[in-house]
Amino acid sequence: MESATVLIITIGAFLIAVTGISIYTSFGPPSKELSDPFEDHED
Repeated sequence: MESATVLIITIGAFLIAVTGISIYTSFGPPSKELSDPFEDHED
């Protein structure tokens, strides 16, 4: 493979991994530990 192809595949895999981790953190079991700053400071 050419080096440009390897670089594109590496960057694509990294972006997919970051997106997957972000979705898991936002909607998966770890989301129970997240706090809503708007609910914390209601007037």
